[in-house]
Amino acid sequence: MDIAAFLLDSVPFARLLGITFDSVGTGTAVARLPDREDLHNHVGGPHAGALFSLAESASGAAMLSAFGDQLSRAVPLATVAAVRYLKLAKGEVTASAALRADRGEVVALLDAGERPEFDVTVDIHDAAGTLVSEVTVSWTLRPNR
Repeated sequence: MDIAAFLLDSVPFARLLGITFDSVGTGTAVARLPDREDLHNHVGGPHAGALFSLAESASGAAMLSAFGDQLSRAVPLATVAAVRYLKLAKGEVTASAALRADRGEVVALLDAGERPEFDVTVDIHDAAGTLVSEVTVSWTLRPNR
């Protein structure tokens, strides 16, 4: 499955923002948000909502790359997100996401009929390479009933 294409087809808002993916690996993803005037805030950087959407999209791709084979029996849902805006971003921004759970343990919980929860962390860097935001998105796999 082409995770990036699947995510952008499933989440039209990510397409609207112009989010693209550099890579999607097992439990990882790197996504970009272009530097567009219509995405800027009152201080000239990407709006906080656009940065969050980038991070959430990257986290979703990382999650799908690890658990996409479970979609026939569970629905992935973001449950909680924590965002730290550290510095004003300038230019294009890049989000690097990584799964912070053991795939086998998560699937075992799903096999046991439970609703596993796990985190994906995301670091966002601006065009100069400065860390501008840290995001943790908590996901669950809700079993189909």
